[in-house]
Amino acid sequence: MRGKIVKYFFTVIALVMVFCIMTPTFSYCDEEVLAETSVAKVRGRVSRVLDSRDEDIEYSGGSIQDSYQIVEIEITTNGPYKGKLIEAEYALSMSFSEKQEDVLLKQGDEVLMVLELNDAGEISLAYIYSVVRDKHMLLLVIIFSAIILSVGRLKGLKALISLVLTVLAVIYVLLPLILKGFDPVFVSLWICVGIAGITLLLVGGYNKKTLAAIIGTSGGLICAGLIAQIVGEMAKLTGLGDEESQMLMYIPQNISFDYKGLLFAGILIGALGAAMDVGMSLSSAMFEIKEINPDIKKGDLMKAGMNIGRDMIATMSNTLILAYTGGSLQLMLLLMAHEVPFVDIINQDGYATEVVRSLAGSIGLILTIPITAVAVCFLCENRYREKERY
Repeated sequence: MRGKIVKYFFTVIALVMVFCIMTPTFSYCDEEVLAETSVAKVRGRVSRVLDSRDEDIEYSGGSIQDSYQIVEIEITTNGPYKGKLIEAEYALSMSFSEKQEDVLLKQGDEVLMVLELNDAGEISLAYIYSVVRDKHMLLLVIIFSAIILSVGRLKGLKALISLVLTVLAVIYVLLPLILKGFDPVFVSLWICVGIAGITLLLVGGYNKKTLAAIIGTSGGLICAGLIAQIVGEMAKLTGLGDEESQMLMYIPQNISFDYKGLLFAGILIGALGAAMDVGMSLSSAMFEIKEINPDIKKGDLMKAGMNIGRDMIATMSNTLILAYTGGSLQLMLLLMAHEVPFVDIINQDGYATEVVRSLAGSIGLILTIPITAVAVCFLCENRYREKERY
């Protein structure tokens, strides 16, 4: 028992180290000075809160009040400015200071700052652009790893490994290839198939059950991508319906992206996790039925698999829709508050894109069920034919 605890402990430490290496935020540079613009990015710790002030900002619909904290910061980043005390302002938009006391800076809080430097290299002005949150994210990663290992044990360890590999594939393969100008749909499709294959092999092992799950997952994803592309062409979606897509037009790499392709690639990636869940669950259940009743006919096995799959549809069809709804909650509240007609909403590029994204992904999940069921029936039949020969 003690040996297992030690193994789990060192596994968590190893995963945390990998996470720190992968995430630039956690390994924040000691000092980043840009000579051309005389700007430095540093970390600092609040020594004391000096004062606060409010500022009214006028706009077409009226005015809002921004609040600012004036604080004294001790620079903690290694370099020529370490240990210096400087005065800086921290913006609390729309009077958050009156409504949410927990967002106010307090003594000991860590912040990220931008320093403006004069010709002599001395600090002329400082801006706080963010509170340090990476340590809390790291704590959450450790808690997540500890819980998944304690509950899942060996399966949990395999799940963690697959999660790390997935993150590495996205950060070091998918995104760099797209930034180099490769077709985002082609790259995303193969990355998704690869991630599904590795994850399901780690969790389910090298067997026909896993192969059936991989076939079902890949088939469902391909269907989701095709449906999204066909409907997207018919609806004349541009892929430029949100601010992030539009900002890609001005990145320094000067790449001409296929924005429609990025849209469809996002649909594939968004549906991948749920599709793997459906494919593996159904494949496992159907192989278990065949194991208990080896004489079951192919048609009966198919019928049993589809019955199991239909029980999944009610919950899985809502998975992506609820996920996208949760991410757009503030936007929906804004639209409802201004009583924007539904027809106006659904015909705009950005909102139509989200509808296609969620519904096409959900269709892919549903189609994963029959594809997996057919794959299981075929593989089960071959498997038990081989047993009969011997």
